[in-house]
Amino acid sequence: MPSDPTKPLLRLTPSADQPRPKGKPKYPPPPAAFPRDRQTGTFGPKFTRLAEILARGDGALELRADPAGLAPERLLVFEVRGSISRFAEAIRQVAGLELVDEEELESDEEDKQPVAYLLVPDMVALRSLESLWRRWQAGQLVRGETPWATVFEHLRDLRAWGPDDRVQSADRTFLSIILEGHHDNDLIRLEIELVFRANEASARQSEEETTRALIARGGLILSRCRLPEISYHALLADIPAWAVREIIARRIEGIAGLDSVMHIRPQSEATAIEIGDPEDMPQAADQIAELGEPILAILDGVPVSAHRRLGPHIDLDDPFNLEPDALVVTRAHGTAMASLVIHGDLNRGEAPLPRKIHMIPVLGNNDAFPPDRLIVDMIYLAVTRLRAQRPGIVIVNLSLGNRYRPFQNHLSPWARLIDRLAYRFGLLFVVSAGNQVFPFGMPGYATSRDYEAANAASRARSMVETLHGVMADRRLLSPAETINGITVGAANIDAVGPADRALARALIDPFPAHVAANPSSSLGPGFARSVKPDILMPGAREHMACVGNHRHIDVRPAMASRGAGLKVAAPPRAGRENLDGYSNGTSAAAALASRTCHRIHDALEAAYGEAFLQIPAVQRAVLLKALLVHPAQWPQEIAEVIKSTLGPTGRGQASKQKDNIRRFLGYGYVDADDALACAADRATFFATGVLGPDRLATIDVPVPVAIGGKARPHSLSATVAWFSPVLPGRKTYRSSRLKIVTPAELNALAVSPEHWHPDENQSNRGTVSSRRWSGANAPVVTPNMTVPLVIQRDPDQGTAVDEAIPFGVAVTICMPGEIGIYDEVRARVVPPVLARP
Repeated sequence: MPSDPTKPLLRLTPSADQPRPKGKPKYPPPPAAFPRDRQTGTFGPKFTRLAEILARGDGALELRADPAGLAPERLLVFEVRGSISRFAEAIRQVAGLELVDEEELESDEEDKQPVAYLLVPDMVALRSLESLWRRWQAGQLVRGETPWATVFEHLRDLRAWGPDDRVQSADRTFLSIILEGHHDNDLIRLEIELVFRANEASARQSEEETTRALIARGGLILSRCRLPEISYHALLADIPAWAVREIIARRIEGIAGLDSVMHIRPQSEATAIEIGDPEDMPQAADQIAELGEPILAILDGVPVSAHRRLGPHIDLDDPFNLEPDALVVTRAHGTAMASLVIHGDLNRGEAPLPRKIHMIPVLGNNDAFPPDRLIVDMIYLAVTRLRAQRPGIVIVNLSLGNRYRPFQNHLSPWARLIDRLAYRFGLLFVVSAGNQVFPFGMPGYATSRDYEAANAASRARSMVETLHGVMADRRLLSPAETINGITVGAANIDAVGPADRALARALIDPFPAHVAANPSSSLGPGFARSVKPDILMPGAREHMACVGNHRHIDVRPAMASRGAGLKVAAPPRAGRENLDGYSNGTSAAAALASRTCHRIHDALEAAYGEAFLQIPAVQRAVLLKALLVHPAQWPQEIAEVIKSTLGPTGRGQASKQKDNIRRFLGYGYVDADDALACAADRATFFATGVLGPDRLATIDVPVPVAIGGKARPHSLSATVAWFSPVLPGRKTYRSSRLKIVTPAELNALAVSPEHWHPDENQSNRGTVSSRRWSGANAPVVTPNMTVPLVIQRDPDQGTAVDEAIPFGVAVTICMPGEIGIYDEVRARVVPPVLARP
């Protein structure tokens, strides 16, 4: 049944937390060691040469000049089989070694999950490392050094961090495109990320070394940022085009050969939007009631704050002084996002939010990042400022991305910053997945006429198959890989009526009969193969334009229009002000997700008054996170298309099939109304609290007698969300893990894990975990029956975290058509109170 706003979500109170049962720990079997003769033959020459040069006493410069050499102050890469903990323990045994970074690599034929560890030794540490190798070879390691035996036995590779690491393949491609048409002495703006050194003196020395090298090549430092909280140290610099060509060529004598450098990338560039089909807005102005203090902030472009739809609703703060230089006619992004957050899709005619929104511009003229600032620095300053000036903020909309930083298994500094600030300040960041707007080939069609003539099923299958084939080029855009934030993809949904839809007939609808992710919406998964995007929200029904015709057609996503778009406030054009226009994409979807979070907050405030507002802000933030994701569902028709098109087929392939589906859909599409209220045949409960280390909390969920004994489809679903402390540079980045313990009452309820939903292993990789169980046999329900839902905090990964972790929980019981469910369970819980009118 449709949601009924007179049936608010029902609050439950967790039990006092208790110790987590201490079962026998399960350790994976240790990986097989490499044969000693293989290790000696592979690494012996490297250590022998190191010993020879160290014996001379003056060989440091020779080591540094050799790109393959093991040199002091050089980043070394250890690729090993096995556990991080043993390697980290080994590093602690050697004075001077500094663990800088670690990551899990893609599997290969030789190792299922090799792990790379990076460290920076000094001369003393190099001597110790060489000595350890010799004594391991001789079987002479003493007590306390034995972890190094494990390291050497499982060492796959040992090499210096070099130009190939500093300049990734994708960055070379981007830089080559940027260089087109530039002369040798033209200046190109780059971001140079340094190897993070925890010691400030070492960090200062690294920065000075890099600065001298840049200046020697005619470069200029424009800005710098060092944030120890996220292990980030970077420079923004102008470098002559000839020196950039050295970087692209990965020449060891250029900037790419500097030991102090971690990565070299183009300056971050914001993803853009265009507002289509501008038109005059109706003259009647909204009746604006007195607006409350903001709970939602938008970091975006400068809005047209004088627009009649926006002016009264915006609390503008411009700490970077971007508004004076931002031409009003170019203020598309901030204006559209503010409109969507405040009003939603104007075609739907929804009421505006009852509070002001707080806006901080971080895009300047032409909706671009300011050219003389690092975006990570700006976001850090903006968020710390808004927390100080607007302590009531709990939601931050970030419909932005860096088109030069697709996610390639390694977290970007921007994502790490969001994760840190979310936990530190208790803020829910709602982030767009990123738009992929470049043309791509459709091999199944020779001409655009063939594509247009294909039926709905064929179009859907061919688009899924094509996107799967190019998914490596359509990954999430930084900072969408955030683990503490919510990442939003764009669904092909809008409120365009049939008459206006006819205006898009010159274009081709790739999914005319399916609710699906738009082709331009970036694909997951996220960090550590977590579910990303988390959810889909309306991003307009995207159509495709044919832009080429070779042996097959090339297509690209068409811009938003009256026939396929979300209606928004628009900047002036040709002297006309107070215009409306049309937007689309993941930026718009994220704005609607932020609006939904605000509406959830409004609904709970209306139902529970001060009792809700007295919940600590961080717990309200994680509760909104849980309640936003909770109603997400895979549209079954498109999930079936993805499964049948991509497979794999055969027994035991269900998990891989779900992996393919969640790349496109995340947890699924969210109907905003289902996140706000219940229905007669559906009851949703919520709870929030905190959990200390190795603790659990139990939430007793009432089961309605009304569903007992009836052999009809019904379901139980539960979602838990939290903010985790993060450990930058560690494979155990998400340090705290919560989970929903599978209830023992599933048999009595006659439900089992939902087929069209990520499985338990897939949903437990991030900081929101959603479980669904369903069935059609008759449940056995006794009077006053409850399902004790256990939320458990598992042992912390890596370094133990003493702090209590905030969590929010949403639980739903549903039997479609059984209209007595809500009223029955409401009578058994603490009812909502009448809030102030």
